[in-house]
Amino acid sequence: MSQNPDKPHSSEEKLSGLEDGQEESLDNPNQFIRKRIRQSAPGSHRDDTPKSSPPRPVSIEELMETAKGVTNMALAHEIVVNGDFQIRPAELPEHSLEKKVRDIVHKAFWDCLEAQLKEDPPTYDHAIKLLGEIKENLLSFLLPGHTRLRSQITEVLDLDLIKQEAENGALDISKLVEFVIGMMGTLCAPARDEEIKKLKDINEIVPLFRAIFSVLDLMKMDMANFAVSSIRPKLMQQSAEYERKKFQEFLEKQPNSLDLVTRWLQEAADDLAKLRCKMLPPHCSGDGATGGASALCSTAVQNQAYLKLLKWDHVNRPFPETVLMDQTRFQEIQLELEQLLLTGTVLLVTFSAAGPALVDMPGFAEKIKTVVKVLLTGMHLPSFNLQESLATIGEKVCAEVNSCLSQHGFAPFSAERETGLKGQIQAAANPDNTICKLIDSRIEKFLENYLASSHQKSLPAVPGGLGPIQRELEEIAVKYVRLVNYNKMVFSPYYDAVLGKILTKGESQLVGKSEES
Repeated sequence: MSQNPDKPHSSEEKLSGLEDGQEESLDNPNQFIRKRIRQSAPGSHRDDTPKSSPPRPVSIEELMETAKGVTNMALAHEIVVNGDFQIRPAELPEHSLEKKVRDIVHKAFWDCLEAQLKEDPPTYDHAIKLLGEIKENLLSFLLPGHTRLRSQITEVLDLDLIKQEAENGALDISKLVEFVIGMMGTLCAPARDEEIKKLKDINEIVPLFRAIFSVLDLMKMDMANFAVSSIRPKLMQQSAEYERKKFQEFLEKQPNSLDLVTRWLQEAADDLAKLRCKMLPPHCSGDGATGGASALCSTAVQNQAYLKLLKWDHVNRPFPETVLMDQTRFQEIQLELEQLLLTGTVLLVTFSAAGPALVDMPGFAEKIKTVVKVLLTGMHLPSFNLQESLATIGEKVCAEVNSCLSQHGFAPFSAERETGLKGQIQAAANPDNTICKLIDSRIEKFLENYLASSHQKSLPAVPGGLGPIQRELEEIAVKYVRLVNYNKMVFSPYYDAVLGKILTKGESQLVGKSEES
């Protein structure tokens, strides 16, 4: 594609990046969990306008209005905490009434357009209306500085002149469409170049119009997603202030609205104090949890509290008020970590059983992860039988191990070694399994370290034994810490106030115990 000095290069580069991110999000292996927990998200609500008049996703103007006033807190919150937030085209169910109605309307419109163009002489009423909509779309893609492109579009797609040419039988519709395609190629993101190229291969005018509107839909979503990425930094601060203000209004009407938060933070402080007491020499740990109270700080307690959310009993226990809006997201992360825990356990026992022969074998770990992920799909459904799935995983893993060993000139497992490996894999169903508890503690330690160093750009070192699942763990950690940091930004004043009372009380008890002794 030729370089044009008016072409918004920086916008194209960012749009290309967004497209790459969109493709990556579609390849996420945990889509099943997301779909089961959250059937719809704020970003999934679209306009269902027929394709003849291009559907309007969340417009750039609406997104900017959200950035200015944050009038839609749910949308703003979703954009801020979901780094993969993308506006996508609506996909109606195949046999739904909505899809049938839409298809009928589309067919009627395009049939009418085709009939008009086949008249002798042709009638261009519908075609001119479509050209007007195309003109509006092209102009909407321009930045204020694109004066030359604006002049070109306005001059070539002058509807009054086009109507006069149609009335006098001098309208060359093919020439106008050729200009439209060229301008779309100038304005589109690089990821759309292939779609533009396909437009040039369409010769019939009605299918070409349909294809043009289809590509314009994609370009509008590209622009909207670019706007989302652009407003996110500003939106984060405004959304935090807005959510804090709304929560304060709610708190004034319901003074007990921090009861669950207080209990949650108190438990975190108690857990942390007990943990630190265990690490003290015996002669220093005078009185259980109180012995470690003096070592506690607000940030450490908050981080411990956020870690507790990853082991939450969502069925029997209400979620703390300040994280309630993100309960679904924390639950998603919790379920992903539970599946990753089993994956890491299977990999660790497999490598331990196989010895050094398979440790550095290219692609072996990925094959095992694929097998485990497929067979653990739906593991959080009530009907899922973990014991049976682990038995199947054991069979598949042993077969993969023997295949790889044979391919690289090693002796396959004996029947005894296979039985031992299968038994170790099936033992992972036991919550008290030693290897599971080891992997779990190391995952928690990694997340704890990441929370403590979240202001740094680099991730902390992955503990030993987690190497095979490092990529998946880091992806989850990034989502988790983004969620935690935003929640802190919104609610830290309330946490500081509650923890001030909790820690002061703990220190008072510690002083009292010391004086009594």
